Amino acid sequence: MFPRPIQERSRSRQLMYKVALPISLIIWLLPMIAIVATAGRSLSDLNRGNYWGMPSEWAFIENFAKVFGSSSIGTYLLNSVIITLPSIAGALFLSTLAGAGLALYKFRGRFLILALFIAGNFVPFQILMIPVRQLTLDLGVYDTYWGVILFQIAFQTGFCTFFMRNFIAELPFELVEAARAEGVGEWQILVHIIVPLVRPALAALAVLQFTFIWNDFFWPLILIQSDELRPITLGLTVLKGQYISSFNLLAAGSLIAALPPVMMFFAMQKHFIAGLTLGASKG
Repeated sequence: MFPRPIQERSRSRQLMYKVALPISLIIWLLPMIAIVATAGRSLSDLNRGNYWGMPSEWAFIENFAKVFGSSSIGTYLLNSVIITLPSIAGALFLSTLAGAGLALYKFRGRFLILALFIAGNFVPFQILMIPVRQLTLDLGVYDTYWGVILFQIAFQTGFCTFFMRNFIAELPFELVEAARAEGVGEWQILVHIIVPLVRPALAALAVLQFTFIWNDFFWPLILIQSDELRPITLGLTVLKGQYISSFNLLAAGSLIAALPPVMMFFAMQKHFIAGLTLGASKG
């Protein structure tokens, strides 16, 4: 099921691995290196076409100071937090309930319901743009935090339910049967048995959802109009400039925007890896 360790492969395969790994790593990191280098250049350096050479002067402090001084990036970061955290909480709560119901209870049509959750992940968001915008106008939540939060929860719950159902289905069902035999209610079973056992899965899912929602540009663009409500992904556009593009400021702002997901991953790294490998440890 799993590939053989590289140490057990032939010497030629090991040599190819040792050559291909650093090359792949450099290609993978090249865009990030370019962004970091651009964030440290002056605008005059970029106007002269010096994109990859050594900067004539380093301007990291000046560029980051201009980002915070010429834009409301602090407000945009706060808006992203206000949108992201409730969206994650709502998606995890609903998907845990739905995943437990689909994994623990046998009823007609449950596989059809699961298929509908899965199928929703394959619907292109672009074709939903006009109906969703009109629905937010009808509900009175257009250009509000709640408009984005509600639809982030709705669109993320399908994937989260599929994810949680698979993890819960791997749990020993004897624990649930024993609890029911003792007269424990279904809600208590969920809270005191299921949820503690799937905490690694919830942590892994929280990291993924934080990255998806924090980096989302499409739905805030469609559902938010006011500048004071923009999340960081949408707020970076103010750094573009009206007559000239300040790529150094855009690069510095992009690094600031990318920092919270990176911090989230390293803070939850142990739980993230445990959650992703939980199902693989089942015999």
